[in-house]
Amino acid sequence: MLNNNSQHRSLDLICLGRVAVDLYAEQIGSRLEDVASFAKYLGGSSGNMAYGTARLGLKSAMLSRVGDEQMGSFVREELERVGVDTSALQTDPERHTGLVLLALKDRESFPLLFYRRDCADMAIDADAIDPEFIARAKALAITGTHLSTDTTRRACRKALDAAAHYGVKRVLDIDYRPVLWGLTNPGDGEIRFIADDKVTTDLQRWLTDFDLIVGTEEEFHIAGGSTDTLAALRAVREVSEATLVCKLGPMGCVVFEGAIPDRIEDGILVKGVQVEVLNVLGAGDAFMSGLLRGWLRNEPWQTSAGYANACGALVVSRHGCAPAMPTEDELFDYLARRDEVPRPDIDQRLNHLHRVTTRVPAQWPEVLGLAFDHRRQLTDMAREEYADSARLPALKKLLVTAAEEGAKLGGISTPAILVDDVLGQDALNQASGKGWWIGRPVELPGSRPLRFQHGDDLGACLRNWPREQIIKCLVFYHPDDELSLRLEQEERLRQLYQAACAYGLELLIEVIPPADMPNDDTTLPRSLQRLYNLGIRPDWWKLPSMTDVAWQAVGETIEREDVYCRGVVLLGLDAPMDDMKRGFEAAANHACCKGFTVGRTLFASASRDWLAGRIDDASLVERVAQNYAELIKAWRQLRQPQSLAHTEEA
Repeated sequence: MLNNNSQHRSLDLICLGRVAVDLYAEQIGSRLEDVASFAKYLGGSSGNMAYGTARLGLKSAMLSRVGDEQMGSFVREELERVGVDTSALQTDPERHTGLVLLALKDRESFPLLFYRRDCADMAIDADAIDPEFIARAKALAITGTHLSTDTTRRACRKALDAAAHYGVKRVLDIDYRPVLWGLTNPGDGEIRFIADDKVTTDLQRWLTDFDLIVGTEEEFHIAGGSTDTLAALRAVREVSEATLVCKLGPMGCVVFEGAIPDRIEDGILVKGVQVEVLNVLGAGDAFMSGLLRGWLRNEPWQTSAGYANACGALVVSRHGCAPAMPTEDELFDYLARRDEVPRPDIDQRLNHLHRVTTRVPAQWPEVLGLAFDHRRQLTDMAREEYADSARLPALKKLLVTAAEEGAKLGGISTPAILVDDVLGQDALNQASGKGWWIGRPVELPGSRPLRFQHGDDLGACLRNWPREQIIKCLVFYHPDDELSLRLEQEERLRQLYQAACAYGLELLIEVIPPADMPNDDTTLPRSLQRLYNLGIRPDWWKLPSMTDVAWQAVGETIEREDVYCRGVVLLGLDAPMDDMKRGFEAAANHACCKGFTVGRTLFASASRDWLAGRIDDASLVERVAQNYAELIKAWRQLRQPQSLAHTEEA
């Protein structure tokens, strides 16, 4: 257990070591030579550890170095998205961020190629390390690769000396990669062990500096200079009083606080969990994340090692390392059911928890949006005004500008928009990368039964979407639809939900009851309940205005079926502005409603005049922005009257 007077420190953990970009093969079963495409993730053992511990609720920081280029920005932003402090993550003006290419050939073979020659994290500047920053943490964790060169050793020395001075606990993840010690050819990154006396001697010089040392059996072999595990552990114990944690793969791990016993199982043995292995790469970083989560909160070793084993088991069953790291909710759910879950990768409950508890951003407290994903309606408008429909993409770009201006006028910092990729691809490109809430439709306009705009191959469509864009699907649906129609629409929604999960995209389902069918206060709640019963759990719902009774029922359904649902947004249906405001009155009383995405109410009149040539670009933007701001203020006056008053005074 951790035992230092550090409860008032602002950081739990500082991770010093490798941070890079992992490019994971998407074709499972291929040699690296045969891989056709890669998925890009955060990588590097220390980077993964900072990321994994942050997901588990620790206040973690990254102490390393990245390049002054796009991959360095990616690493920094990925860490920050989960709450990692990057204030000590240095930027190298000359070197590139390290890259790793990995293939998943089979359960035992994971070809791995490091692109790390003179990379940024191996050039970490010792002079830039602030001892006062180290003093802010309960623990400092270093990985073994950073004990392999003079430059990185200087950085480790300064950080460890500061940690010792300020009573910060010091942790070593041996993390032995022979290729990074120059012992193999560049293409042999998969090799995990080569005996080498010099590496053993170099490592042993550092072992006295640590309070906790963690490694696999092979890693203790290199640290102890023997391929006999007990002999190696005893050799480490001769030079270090640290607690030793030896990982035993699927068998679990064993903890040694004092002398090494005659049998390895006579230490504090914590059994592992059995799972189907997809990818062992990153399992050690997940193990460390779970172990440190417990240790830094003063949990007993049985508990801390139990977290570690479970985190490792979850990650080996998934693609990638950092994105596979569990959150606290997911970890505890798995620990409660681990004997029932031999395949975490296909467990619906775990997969849903992983999906919804790792979303970025974690919260959208409100969505006040301008919707202009209309295709058919705008084409009809252009025809009615004898305007060239080729102007519609330019119109949609102007509406992006209007959304930005209207948000400022309305006093919100993050606009929300719905825009399509048929007439609005340029508008989508214009809005992307700004942190906006962006919805993008997939339905064929007006289709009933539901059809998709670009055909049934959802994978071919969605794989090219930016991950920040939210799938929006409008379905004209009634729970009392004729059976064959209802089943057909439900199957298409289920396919869409599964595709959204597979491609890491959020899903908004817009439900509009058909105009020619009865509609009462139970219609929408029953619709949502039916889709939930089918296992469809969208991130968002988009619904028309309802009575207070219907809103109450909708809110209860969502709370009962999926507490992680982000909420409901109101649709407009071209209602007059005053009607929209009246519709807000009931919705604003219910926490499940996060706002609105309204379209023609805000832009139709101005767009018609622009298409007809009666107004110019600036007038269009001004009129739509004013309408959008007016609706924002009307909503916030109902939902947050004090906040709005403060904004207007400012």
